[in-house]
Amino acid sequence: MRPVRTLAEALADEVLVLDGGLSNQLEAQGCDLRDELWSARLLVDGPEQIEAAHTAYLRAGARVLITGSYQATFEGFARRGVGRAEAARLLARSVGLARAAGKGAAEPVWVAGSVGPYGAMLADGSEYRGRYGLSVRELERFHRPRIEALAAAAPDVLALETVPDAVEAEALLRAAEGCGVPVWLSYTIEAERTRAGQELTEAFGLAVGNDQVIAVGVNCCEPDDAARAVEIAAAATGKPVVVYPNSGEEWDAAARAWRGAGAFDPERMRDWPAAGARLLGGCCRVGPGRIAALAAAVSSAP
Repeated sequence: MRPVRTLAEALADEVLVLDGGLSNQLEAQGCDLRDELWSARLLVDGPEQIEAAHTAYLRAGARVLITGSYQATFEGFARRGVGRAEAARLLARSVGLARAAGKGAAEPVWVAGSVGPYGAMLADGSEYRGRYGLSVRELERFHRPRIEALAAAAPDVLALETVPDAVEAEALLRAAEGCGVPVWLSYTIEAERTRAGQELTEAFGLAVGNDQVIAVGVNCCEPDDAARAVEIAAAATGKPVVVYPNSGEEWDAAARAWRGAGAFDPERMRDWPAAGARLLGGCCRVGPGRIAALAAAVSSAP
């Protein structure tokens, strides 16, 4: 069901559940994501798989779907021989697939157009370091065309997500100015700092006074770090908080395997709305089963 209310209006009196990791659900469906475009490759040759993944999360209780455009950029598509007009069409397709998945839902479903960081395009893990050596202006110039293409497809919000550096956050906010779509700003963090090392209070402060930003928060981080970040984000900005951590497992690059036990605990997360969280979900390695548990926990919270 397409929502009647804007997402900002809903967040004034609702706690909404986000989806989980798109890539892990696609892999569970049998998709091979060993590609520089990662899940965005399927915008070209497997769009039905992306829609099916969105549907899996809707059935689990998600009310906000994040599009498969995280690693979709004009530059990345160009390396695959895809021209700019076709790349813009593929970015628009990412929004259309999420919208189509939500069409028959019993409750309103909002679509968030994913805008990943510059490092995602490099496909070398640098989104977890930041500090690319680029200026705010250079990063703004990189992000603007993709933001414009996604905004033209009319998502309910743009998810400026997995941002490792306040410098890039500033560039993203500048690039989104005037696009006609609200945004949320979500950092990837370690402890109480961005991956680039800035204090979170300073990093969240970029959103203060910016009415286009309807939520701030963190994603693609440890669940333990996310809990404290909710409090910091709410105190620094007074805005609704968006939070969607990873499962808590660690990636062993040498073995190319996940290690350790997961720390994603839906029962613990049911307390986060009291600290200001209004959008709760999961990121890497958080699948529909955990999102279903989170939806149940949120619905039973006092």
